[in-house]
Amino acid sequence: MANFVLHKAGTRGHANHGWLDSYHTFSFANYYNPDRMHFGALRVLNDDTVSGGMGFGKHPHDNMEIISIPLEGNLEHQDSMGNTAVIKKGDIQAMSAGTGIYHSEKNQNHGEQVKFLQIWIYPNQKNVEPRYDQLTLNLEDRHNRLQQVLSPNQEDEGIWIYQNAWFHMGKIDKGFSTEYILKGDSNSGVYAFILKGDVTINNQQLNTRDGLGVWGVYKLDIIADSDAELLLMEVPMIF
Repeated sequence: MANFVLHKAGTRGHANHGWLDSYHTFSFANYYNPDRMHFGALRVLNDDTVSGGMGFGKHPHDNMEIISIPLEGNLEHQDSMGNTAVIKKGDIQAMSAGTGIYHSEKNQNHGEQVKFLQIWIYPNQKNVEPRYDQLTLNLEDRHNRLQQVLSPNQEDEGIWIYQNAWFHMGKIDKGFSTEYILKGDSNSGVYAFILKGDVTINNQQLNTRDGLGVWGVYKLDIIADSDAELLLMEVPMIF
């Protein structure tokens, strides 16, 4: 049986710290909504804007898969494993926090802001050895196509994490239609997040920064009502 949950952009939690302007799809920090704790294994979806030269100081994580997707600007990463890297639009970064990791994130540029998505996924293995990875994707591969950017398999397209999750990104022209066939078993659901524009998914009209979680289906029917960009996150609903 098909089920869905709709999260309009304006209903998200919001915290403006001056240097950080953050919108929370799910409960996070001082934003608590018992009806928005997670969508299956998807625990955090934060839509963050960081002012020039500012960032998150070194802080710990454990037993969580942490994915960062830059949308604008350059984000500098440092961690307790000795990694120092910069990620930009077109890149995707994944950390398996496992037994424990410290990291920091900073806007590398003083004259422009950074916009990025911070996503946390519950892992399917606990206390793994911490790991860091990043990948530069070909942005042309998502034009009128759902480009796979994350999977559970090291050999598959995109980056990988410790969970039966698949992420796809698309940049689609007005009038373009496609479908997404779920890759997991009947336990899987998909959370669609509209980065820009207007999209109809399974007859539900969505606008910029809206989120739609769908489960109990085997596919999504997607139609671009305007030029649009979107992120699809397929995750286990029970984990």
